[in-house]
Amino acid sequence: MELLSRLTDFLWNPWLLGLFLTTGLVYSAGSGFFQLFEFPVWWRATAGSLFRRPQVGGKGGLSPFQALATALASTIGTGSIAGVAAALAAGGPGAIFWMWVFSFLGMMTSCGEKLLAVKYQRRGPDGQLRGGPMFYLRDGVGSPFLASCFCLACLPATLAGGNLVQSSSIASSLEAAWGLPRLAVGLAAALLAGLVMLGGLGRVAAVSTALVPLMAALYLGGGGLVLARNWSAVPAALGQIFSHAFRPAALAGGCGGWTVSTAIRYGAARGVFTNEAGLGTSAIAHGAARTDSPARQGMWGIFEVFLSTMLVCTVTALAILSSGAWRPGGPSGAALTAAAFGSVLGPVGEGVVTLSLLLFAFSSILGWSCYGEQSLAFLFSQENGPRKMPRGLTLLYRAVFLGCVVLGAVWSPQAIWQLVDLCNALMALPNLAALLLLAPQALGELRRWNSSKKMEKPY
Repeated sequence: MELLSRLTDFLWNPWLLGLFLTTGLVYSAGSGFFQLFEFPVWWRATAGSLFRRPQVGGKGGLSPFQALATALASTIGTGSIAGVAAALAAGGPGAIFWMWVFSFLGMMTSCGEKLLAVKYQRRGPDGQLRGGPMFYLRDGVGSPFLASCFCLACLPATLAGGNLVQSSSIASSLEAAWGLPRLAVGLAAALLAGLVMLGGLGRVAAVSTALVPLMAALYLGGGGLVLARNWSAVPAALGQIFSHAFRPAALAGGCGGWTVSTAIRYGAARGVFTNEAGLGTSAIAHGAARTDSPARQGMWGIFEVFLSTMLVCTVTALAILSSGAWRPGGPSGAALTAAAFGSVLGPVGEGVVTLSLLLFAFSSILGWSCYGEQSLAFLFSQENGPRKMPRGLTLLYRAVFLGCVVLGAVWSPQAIWQLVDLCNALMALPNLAALLLLAPQALGELRRWNSSKKMEKPY
């Protein structure tokens, strides 16, 4: 376990942190900080479009909103509840500041991923649209080898961060709330996930479209009540976040192990885990979208990071800090978030966290199962024309995936987080390299689309 920890720390600090930062800066500066100065543009193209007309996927693809819901199903997972609390425990309040920094830059990284996923999407043997890092690595960068490396890293990631962590959170929360046996919870979760997985990407998208708005409204509503009740303590919580980001000495006295580097390390890692910007996984869902422009789908990438990290994770962090539930050496993970909500809303608040965690984690399991199947299918495709993956191989992957749902329910989550960070690092390396190499294409596409929208009447 110590060897795994050392390897993960070596990859993340400083190499991957620098690469995430560089990629985010290239896309942010290259676009003129589009995520900030063109806020009305991407907001109207995403949230604003939901009030104008219904979006349908049409034949052989998903609608832009269905693609977003499928991606959010995997991104708004336990990281939004337990992961933020874990970042506070490992890196102190300063970790939240660095999570914001990397997420702000990651909004444009995410935009580039989704744009390129649509630009290089292909139609599979089943007639469905397919896209993602493996396609723009192969067809854009011209490296089938790196495309295969991404898929090979994605497969264990679907079993670790997309499965074991989520299942463990479901089982532990139900055990703590109602004393349900962890094994029975794991078996039930595996059965429900298997029924959805049988319908493939289309059924996962349909379930995600129903679950994501519900779980986001439930959690943000509960968090909003906590913040409203503790409003006078919010400025002090913000002060903790900013001061601890730059002055680790202020944390001396029981938690001297926190440094600026640990705050950056865990803030960035948990931010990446919650929004997946730079990993490339959520781009797989967006690669199945039917849209009139790759850049338009990129707007949903910006919105995705905004919702999952800048909004949901910020509500979690401020609720914990403003409630006084956080203390060095105290509870961590979902228990800490439940304590924060419970301090204001009582048992109802703890129930909101438990139910939100169930929905977040289960939807993540569904989303990541699709990423694994798409990666496996790509590995068994021909470069000049995809062939259908053997049915037996699909069934084998699903059996292993569902077995991990059961395993995660009875396995301690502490042993999983290092594996999650390692898998994320191995996926991010080829994906970030591709984003940097293809940045001129992506930024040019974005500029052309933005110019064309400004010449039209307001949409």
